[in-house]
Amino acid sequence: MSAGSGISSCLQLILHTTPLHTVAMNNRSVPVSTLLPHLIYRDVSQACDWLKRVFEFKEHFRYGDPVAGIQMFLGGAVIMISGSRERTESPAIVGSNTQTLTIFVRDVDAHYAKAREQGATIWEELHETVYGERQYGVEDLDGHRWLFASHARDVSPEEWGATIVNRLA
Repeated sequence: MSAGSGISSCLQLILHTTPLHTVAMNNRSVPVSTLLPHLIYRDVSQACDWLKRVFEFKEHFRYGDPVAGIQMFLGGAVIMISGSRERTESPAIVGSNTQTLTIFVRDVDAHYAKAREQGATIWEELHETVYGERQYGVEDLDGHRWLFASHARDVSPEEWGATIVNRLA
């Protein structure tokens, strides 16, 4: 996979709040991140255990009996995991995936080593991209695709061939 196609095909999770996206109040049940992805798994409890063991996510809360959903976090990245519902299903059942989540971690080399040691399916080896990220791609137990990355160097998008349409705030 080339670096350019990785950018266009990946949902980049950049947890950054700007003045245009601030909220009037804080809700401890729903973080103020700009994006809170919901991922569907065949077995929510098993997925939680796997995400903690392999990716080092931490569990924030769970609800339902049996467990219907779990909120988890890794650094500033927060996700919700749940079982299938009407018109939603795990990639393991559907047989394909429609997004890739990028999570920024402090030490991507250590994260990569742990994921590999735990037997995770690596689909993109650890490398430095033309756009300045050190990253690797991995698939979880249900087929969700993830990129874990750390900033390796500061690179302007124009330096690697992108065209700026609107500047980020």
